[in-house]
Amino acid sequence: MKCTSVRRAGLSIAAVTLAAATACSGSGGSAGSGGSGRGGEDSPRLSPVAALRSAEKSTGGADSAKVESTTTMGSVMSMTAEGALGWKDGLTGTLTITYTGGTMADTMRQMGTTSMEARYLPDAYYARMGDSFAGQAGGRHWIKYAYDDLEKLGGGSGAFLKDQLTNTTPNQSVKLLLASGDVREVGEEKVRGRNTTHYSGTVEVADLAEKNSHLSRSQLDELKKTLEQAGVTTETVDIWVDDRDLLAKKVEKGETTAGAYSQTAFYTDYGTEVVAEAPPAGDTTDFRELVKQQGAAGGS
Repeated sequence: MKCTSVRRAGLSIAAVTLAAATACSGSGGSAGSGGSGRGGEDSPRLSPVAALRSAEKSTGGADSAKVESTTTMGSVMSMTAEGALGWKDGLTGTLTITYTGGTMADTMRQMGTTSMEARYLPDAYYARMGDSFAGQAGGRHWIKYAYDDLEKLGGGSGAFLKDQLTNTTPNQSVKLLLASGDVREVGEEKVRGRNTTHYSGTVEVADLAEKNSHLSRSQLDELKKTLEQAGVTTETVDIWVDDRDLLAKKVEKGETTAGAYSQTAFYTDYGTEVVAEAPPAGDTTDFRELVKQQGAAGGS
């Protein structure tokens, strides 16, 4: 591949992976006491909203969890992610992300791999690319995305992504349903051997961005325009909460101009140890530098 093509591929793959992994990590479950919002045999059954509020409250004391997810975005990509994430002092953790289909998987194969490691630290995200990328990046395998740079370079959507990464909590899926005003109890179901209650609802994406972010009005307006151009208006959110008020599973689905997207994630092993360190500086290139190089190359 040409030097600029490798850089462009590295940018697009890491950016899409960042968004997908953020959806995964931003919706994690949590540990903690508090008991089930559904009540025991002799307790009155709570409404869906009251039950979800109880589940949200019980997440406050959690520090980490193991995550498994699958994500599809039309014909662009399908991928899996697996690892451990923590949220005590900002988002931290490591995910192994594997592209299983779509144009992104084809691009990754051209770069010598279909799997990559993603590391999250409180101030930046790192994506490890393949050897072909390193061969065109001075031998460096890692791309660093400083969250402040995402806001500066990405406009409203970049600001929203930064906000989600720096302010994310492990119960965003629960908050999504509560903020939507549209939530119903589907019924009791088993999730990988755990007794859970299934809740579902439909959310307006742009409205929820306003309710669940710290963006300015101009940033929100720009984000809404970006979402509309991408064809993202509403999505369905389903969550499964176990009898300890822990999020066991979540599914988000919607439509874009590129086709349907969906993500399914499972959460287990709350309190697991999370280790994430910045890669060696000598093996890391900065997202800002890639943007400059791509611009200077004039798309050649």
